[in-house]
Amino acid sequence: MCKPTTQRQQQANPRMPARGVCLSSLATSKAHGEDSPYFDGWKEYDANPYHPTDNPSGVIQMGLAENQLSFDLLESWLLAHPKASICAEEGVSRFKEIALYQDYHGLPACRKAIAKFMEEVGGRKAMFEKDRIVLTAGATAAHEVLTFCLADPGEAFLVPTPYYPGFDRDLRWRTGVELIPVHCSSDNDFQITIPALEAAYQNARDRNIQVKGLLITNPSNPLGTTMDATALRKLLAFVSGKNIHLVCDEIYSGSVFSSPKSTSIAEILATDKTYQSERVHIIYSLSKDLGLPGFRVGVIYSYNDTVVTAARRMSSFSLVSSQTQHLLASMLSDMEFVRKYLAENSKRLQKRHEMFVSGLRLAGINCLNSNGALFCWVDLRHLLESHDQEGEVILWKIVLKEIGLNVSPGSSCHCSEFGWFRFCFANMTDQIVKESLNRIQLFMKSRRSNQLYDEGGAYQKKPLNADEASEEFNFTGKYSTIEVDNGSLRSMNVHSSGCLRLEEATRSEVPQQELKDGVY
Repeated sequence: MCKPTTQRQQQANPRMPARGVCLSSLATSKAHGEDSPYFDGWKEYDANPYHPTDNPSGVIQMGLAENQLSFDLLESWLLAHPKASICAEEGVSRFKEIALYQDYHGLPACRKAIAKFMEEVGGRKAMFEKDRIVLTAGATAAHEVLTFCLADPGEAFLVPTPYYPGFDRDLRWRTGVELIPVHCSSDNDFQITIPALEAAYQNARDRNIQVKGLLITNPSNPLGTTMDATALRKLLAFVSGKNIHLVCDEIYSGSVFSSPKSTSIAEILATDKTYQSERVHIIYSLSKDLGLPGFRVGVIYSYNDTVVTAARRMSSFSLVSSQTQHLLASMLSDMEFVRKYLAENSKRLQKRHEMFVSGLRLAGINCLNSNGALFCWVDLRHLLESHDQEGEVILWKIVLKEIGLNVSPGSSCHCSEFGWFRFCFANMTDQIVKESLNRIQLFMKSRRSNQLYDEGGAYQKKPLNADEASEEFNFTGKYSTIEVDNGSLRSMNVHSSGCLRLEEATRSEVPQQELKDGVY
């Protein structure tokens, strides 16, 4: 694609061609998926990051699903096993061996260790073969490679909502594959239902889109909930009936901290041979359960031989460094350490989850009941000024810019109900969690003390007398309107927070949809 050259560019450089520099359609495509509050919030954080002493009023990062609760366990193991690192004196003897070319799809020792780790995470209820493991540079690459293997441009995957916002970039941008939302409801805690799957599948067919698979996350991102064996069997029956694939993202399977425990699709296939395993594929990673996102270790585990072969070939574009694999092969082969780590990490996640959820409850905010992962699905529907995407974005901006918390709004997760937000709680210290909760509680207290909100912090509609209307008071919100008892219409211009004064206005100057029966 060629971008036209501007007049200013041509004046600055007369040798520049009039048509400008030609780029690929991929480079200039809007399908990158990053035009979303999910990514915009990160930019706001990067520009103004919180620090307890250097920048105490900065933005706290609660949009990052990262586990920093068990680094001390990893560091202790590294100190006790210096040979695992070729950078240490004890491990330098293997430098040449590790520095040369290796198997593109992963070192055999590393794949074997990861297979055993996945078995341990699943409670040793299913076996994993190292030769079915393909390593990639993180789960992002694993998802994209698998998508390339399963679908062609223009074809689609069904994805239950709400889903991880990054899927719009990871699965769509370079592959040209579409994602069809399967709308789930809070009425049943956003559980996937067969009628919802059938409706989404038919919607795709009506648009002449061929569905190639169903993608689920278990435990769910962003819900933090797990699927049981019964639910997984229903999904297996559905994909079998439609002759499509089932992709199970299980990257949080070792981060479950309370009952019910997570059930891997591998466990179902191990106990019931009636299902066609060739249509089932698992995505895993060490970024979440082991807290090593910087190591960039993703896993494709497929029961389909052709997919394994193709993924191995494609993995040459997203290799994991042999130094990283060497260290992990040693660490994950230490089963005493692995079991201790998984048990202790689960306890710490549960403690942090309880700390955060109880703090939200004190502020009058509830969450979806969850038992895993690194975040909570928080219900802020009662704080919306309007129950639509605009109202949700307005509230998200208040949370980001005024409270100073970067969180992910439900609309970026394609949630069909506005007012839900994902709050991450494991990527910070206890002190920062307390700071974030303190900000939330102060915000809710200010709303309750304001005439425009009820005790729960929600907008209330009540008559306002003329005496009150003439006063100046504090307020947080957007443009609102009122009609006072004497019939004089007034409007309020709200800058976002702080002090405001009522001004005279005519009815024509005020948006009519904001006026109802003389109340605000």
